[in-house]
Amino acid sequence: MMNDFSFQNTTKVHFGKEALSKLSSEVIKAGHRVLLVYGGSSIKRFGLYDRIISELKKEDIEIFDYDLVKPNPRHTDINIGGRMCRDNQIDAVIGIGGGSAIDSAKAIAALAKADTDNCWDLVTAKKPIIDALPIYAVPTMASTGSEMDASCVISNLETEEKTGFNGPGVRPTCSFEDPTTTYSVPAYQTACGAVDIMSHTMDTKYFSRDDKMDMLYRMMDEHLRTVVKWAPVAVREPENYDARANLMWAAAWALNSFMTCGVRQLPSVHAMEHELSAVYDITHGHGIAVLTPRWMRYILNEETAPQLARMAYEVYDIDRETPVMEAAEKTIECTEKLFFETLGLKSRLSDFNIDDSRFEEMAKNACGKNGVIYGFVHLTPEDVVNIYRMCL
Repeated sequence: MMNDFSFQNTTKVHFGKEALSKLSSEVIKAGHRVLLVYGGSSIKRFGLYDRIISELKKEDIEIFDYDLVKPNPRHTDINIGGRMCRDNQIDAVIGIGGGSAIDSAKAIAALAKADTDNCWDLVTAKKPIIDALPIYAVPTMASTGSEMDASCVISNLETEEKTGFNGPGVRPTCSFEDPTTTYSVPAYQTACGAVDIMSHTMDTKYFSRDDKMDMLYRMMDEHLRTVVKWAPVAVREPENYDARANLMWAAAWALNSFMTCGVRQLPSVHAMEHELSAVYDITHGHGIAVLTPRWMRYILNEETAPQLARMAYEVYDIDRETPVMEAAEKTIECTEKLFFETLGLKSRLSDFNIDDSRFEEMAKNACGKNGVIYGFVHLTPEDVVNIYRMCL
């Protein structure tokens, strides 16, 4: 019997080529002073920044720039953004970019309303964020789904931790999803984003001990099939609108709370990967790609085989007459082929010059104070070290 659940998603989404035309009319509802949160120069180089400025000026909105976003956002940078909001009486925060930019916007918006100047205090408090400045999202790649979910992930380089906080206060008020803004995303980042999208379904709900509502399980199948179909197209044809649109919408729905109804989120692979990102600062989706098939192989047994086999039958179109254990193996093989051959991602941690010198420490941190990652198959620090070593 599946678990009880409550569901509410309050994010309004404008989707399509004209999505940004709605920006000023939505943002003005929050006020006249906004902080733009972004990183690097790509949004300026490809004209997106100018489009956003032009739209906001239609309502005479005053604009403040925060351009400190980095991959795996740093808590010290978030602290700067929080001070900017307070010093300039900011009414709303707009995250422009990938998951790092939108997560940064969420953390800044929460910090601006908190009774601390250090966002890491919000992490260690482990309390849901209820109050934050209104958050608006302009995603420029399909990946984390942060544009429609109620959580954010940040890094503390001083303690080598990567974690975050969640709550209704950090779910975006409105998101503006224009697939054409993702045309300039390089093939590598497109591939890493696609892996992340798949993992948000596989790692949090598809592979779970909990019973699932049949409708939701079938939607998970189709969600994964969508990424398997369209990610290779987007890598080959970066300006294929259908490919970019399907990936962008798949990213938003992977973590918007709908498919997790009645299923506890116990993300084993994410827990292991966050240690890789925290210690080695590698691209999150690539770390997920390296870990996922090894985790699948490590946990494969008579009990887990039927759910792994389901992915073979429903997602990879393996003949349904294939025996369950053989089909489960096919799932692993198909996943490896997709990630490492079709999408072209390097397959081993040694490709990042990572050795086993810190595996025991990382495994202990991944398992947390309880000494275990509770998931589809519970993992001890010894299990995590074994999986890391399989990835070398």
